[in-house]
Amino acid sequence: MQWISRGDLGWPASAAPTQIDNPKGVKVHYEGTYVPVVDHSRCAGRWTEIRNSHLANTEENYSDVAYNLAVCRHGFVLEGRGAGRRTGANGNQALNGAHYSVLVMIGSEGDTEPTPEAVAATKEAIQYLRTHSKPAGREIKGHRDGYATSCPGGPLYALVTSGKLEPSDVPTPSPVYAPFPGAAFFKIGKVHPLFEAVGKRLVAEGFKGYRVGPSPEWGPADERGVKWFQEKQGWTGSDADGIPGPTTWKLLKVPQV
Repeated sequence: MQWISRGDLGWPASAAPTQIDNPKGVKVHYEGTYVPVVDHSRCAGRWTEIRNSHLANTEENYSDVAYNLAVCRHGFVLEGRGAGRRTGANGNQALNGAHYSVLVMIGSEGDTEPTPEAVAATKEAIQYLRTHSKPAGREIKGHRDGYATSCPGGPLYALVTSGKLEPSDVPTPSPVYAPFPGAAFFKIGKVHPLFEAVGKRLVAEGFKGYRVGPSPEWGPADERGVKWFQEKQGWTGSDADGIPGPTTWKLLKVPQV
């Protein structure tokens, strides 16, 4: 999968609400307006423009770009809210909680036909949402299924209804790990979703030092857990200080959040 993360885009961690229950599947969307055919050098900028327009929409009061993922005509998957976050794109809270959302960056005019590269990337995006945090169920629907809209347009909806977006022939994507944020990132009392992901990885490795489980606030238990993990590698002294360094981070394999 050709992946462009929020970090690659220079975006902060998503402020979108977490997905409470596993969704039934994924709904596919398009832009529903004129979309020009562009070079790939413009795709990340266009995705950021979409996010900025959503954040500026005071009527809808979006917490982030509405979609979990986007796909460009060149076959890249661009991270939006990401897996494990409730979408803001499917029509209302009940609909948003039932399915994730993938935007294919084509429109109702101009660039209207999904390219073979975009179709392949859409299948990869759906597979990604089936295999990461709060995994999606097997349903693949269009935005118009359950909500009065023309989205995702005729050509894309025909792929939805024909089953041609089913990713059964797509290999399970390699896990996407969070980039190392630097040792200075880890400060007692700081709150960030990444800290809970670190704690979950420590628990998965066998650490039993949490009273109530990992949390988004970095605390002494997290440092003890990292020290435990470092000592598990056979490290001592300053190499087992409880603060993740690049090697510790690589071995922990903390997923994107």
